Parts: sequence; structure tokens; C-alpha cells
Amino acid sequence: MKKFGSSALDRRAFLRGVATAGFAAATSAAFAQQSDIGEILAAPRRGNWDDQFDARSSNKGKVASFQPIASPETASFIESAINTYSQIVSNGGWPRVDATVKLQLGVIDPSVAAMRKRLMIAGDLSESAGLSNSFDTYVDAAVKRFQARHGLPADGVMGEYSLAAMNVPADIRLNQLQTNLERVRTLATTDQGGRYVMVNIPAAQLEAVEGARVVQRHTAIVGKIDRQTPILDSKIHEVILNPYWTAPKSIIQKDIIPLMRKDPTYLERNKIRLFDERTREEIAPETVDWSTEDAMKLMFRQDPGKINAMSSTKINFPNAFAVYMHDTPQQGVFNKLMRFESSGCVRVQNVRDLNVWLLRDTAGWDRQTMEATIKTGVNTPIQVTDPVPLHFVYVTAWSTGDGVVHLRDDIYERDGQAALSIGTNT
Repeated sequence: MKKFGSSALDRRAFLRGVATAGFAAATSAAFAQQSDIGEILAAPRRGNWDDQFDARSSNKGKVASFQPIASPETASFIESAINTYSQIVSNGGWPRVDATVKLQLGVIDPSVAAMRKRLMIAGDLSESAGLSNSFDTYVDAAVKRFQARHGLPADGVMGEYSLAAMNVPADIRLNQLQTNLERVRTLATTDQGGRYVMVNIPAAQLEAVEGARVVQRHTAIVGKIDRQTPILDSKIHEVILNPYWTAPKSIIQKDIIPLMRKDPTYLERNKIRLFDERTREEIAPETVDWSTEDAMKLMFRQDPGKINAMSSTKINFPNAFAVYMHDTPQQGVFNKLMRFESSGCVRVQNVRDLNVWLLRDTAGWDRQTMEATIKTGVNTPIQVTDPVPLHFVYVTAWSTGDGVVHLRDDIYERDGQAALSIGTNT
């Protein structure tokens, strides 16, 4: 999303200037500028640009959309995508891209021609761009569009994950769309209410929907393959600012006890206190025999604060899986490509924006009040006046219209196609 292409912009600016003045009145300085630009564009490292400077024409519709996944329109768009992909399959699918070099802007390689064809067939690149071996600005824009549709960093560089996604055969993508059509149809026929929250697990993304429109979209961290985030329907009834965090038994056994054996100050430094689970009396860490597993009988509770595992927020909703949504002090995790590393709960990026939306109708809790409360560090449970419907769903393929088909890895292997879980094995 941050590539250059400044020479193309310079070229367009120059041509606009020439048009204003008129070619007949162009000065020698202007011709010198044109010559300089010609040299830049002809430089070997720039690849074969021909006279195609405006890569915007390869963008066949925006990828970003306010269209909710759980809607009748999305189901209809998937049906249209299935028709398109059926035709692609009947025509022989798309070519495999076998790259021996890193494919990125400026590269000239025979594999680029195959990639151009692949992008054209899927609708990411205009056929007018041609089938040359040059990775030019047209291809750069098309690759970024492809990456955005697949939930990949849209940097225009064909790395390991981008190539893997590109080389999933067309017939498997068609089956993926057919499988997910039934899932989306079920969601679309369910009365979601005027506003709701939906977490799409394979996309590791959260949508806050109101009036049949996505008003907020948040990057999320969801469960590991061996600790999966469950599919569920519930209602968000509570937002806790400055929450306490109680360590699960698995973390106590595998992490905290070994750490205490090495560093007896670990609990104190991390503001974790011990309590008798039955009497709720606080226990001094120095009274515990850390060479044994006796600590497993105790409750480990971390005080609110910036280093708390849930940071500023915990969002509660009734469910049989003891999962919740929350903030995290480790914001860098949201930049990761594979965001499947929780123990089943859902971490939400920019969760305070979601808090404001959830508590909009709860008297006395505007953004300013919430921020002031968080600064106090005091544990503050807030009951949501009108509980907001919540859905954890599993959708790996959908369409938002205009030929834009979104595809994700089948991280939990529920689509029945081994090739779709490739991101988990890379």
C-alpha cells in the first residue's frame, strides 16, 4: 500500500503542464525536462513501461466496502461470483505462477506473463494491460488488489503467502464459494436486529453493523488451531474498563510456575496476586512451594493497568465457552499476517472505538468519560443498556459486488479442501 511510482506522477504532471502551455509554445527547458523523464523511464531497473503511465485503469472496482457479510446482498453477490468462477473453470481455470525471483515492481521475468494472465482471469487486471514479462505499474496495482481481496498486506510484492493464494486452483475456489454461500444464506435469513457485532474468524476481523451498513471494522486476533474460537450467537451485556485478568490453569502450569522458579519476583513485577479459590483470601507468594504443583490450587489474578493482559477493556457476553473479547497491551500483534494465536478469546484492535459504539445508548458513558475512567486504573464494570447482538461466524469466501470476491485461508479446515488451509502450513 506504500509503493512508489513517483516518475509516473511526474510524467502526468509534466504532460498537464505541456497541455496548458500548448506544444507549439513549449520551451527548450520543457523539452529538456521531457528528455530527462524519458531517460528515467527507459532506465533498465524500471522495466518495460511502454507508454502506459496510469495504473489506475487496472483497478476494476474498489475492494473496500461497507457491505456487511451477513446480508441478503452478499448472498446474491456470491451467487454471481459462483457463475463467474464456473465459467472460469469451464474455460480451463488460470495458470500457475512459478516464480524463481521475487516478483515486484520493476522486475522483468517470464513468470510475470503468467501472473498477468492469472490476474486478468480473476478480474484484477485489465486485458488491455497485455501479457509482457514486465512487472509494471499496471501489474503492481493489480497485485495489490488481489492481495487486498485475500486479506494479505497490499504491498505489491509477491511473497510466499501471496503466491500460495494465487496458486490455489480455480475449481477449489469455486467449491469454496459454494460452501460459503450456504453459510451466508443462513446468516442473511437471521434477524440480526438494527445493530450487531460480527466476528468473522477466518478473516480475523470484526464488523460493527448498523442500518445494514458496516460502521466500524476492526482487526482481530482469534484462536489458535488447537484452541479455536467457537462459533456462537449471544448478546454483549457488559463492558469492563480496567478489568482484572484471571490466569487460566494452563498458563499457570505451563508459564507462571516455571517463571516463578527462575524469578521469585515475577508475580510482583507483573502485579499478579494469589488468592485461595475457596475463601478468596490473599496468599503471599513466598508461602508457596514453587518446586511443586501446589500453586495450581490457587487463583492468579492480575490487577488492572497498562500491563494487564486485557489492558483497558473486557467485553462480556453469555456463552458456554467462557470466551470474551478484550484489549491487549501488545498492539503489535495486530500487524501480523497470521492472527490466529489466542486461546479462543478475541482481541480487538482500537477496542475503545468499539466501546463508544456499544455504550452509545448507555447514559453517562461518552468517549471523554471512558478515557478519564481508564486513566484512573479503577476496575469499572458497565452494564450495556440495550445488549447488542453478537455473532462469531466462519466465512472464508464472500463477495461485495462489482466482481470483488474476498477469499481467506480455511484456518480451521472446515471447508473440506486441504489446499485452502495452506496458510497454516507455511
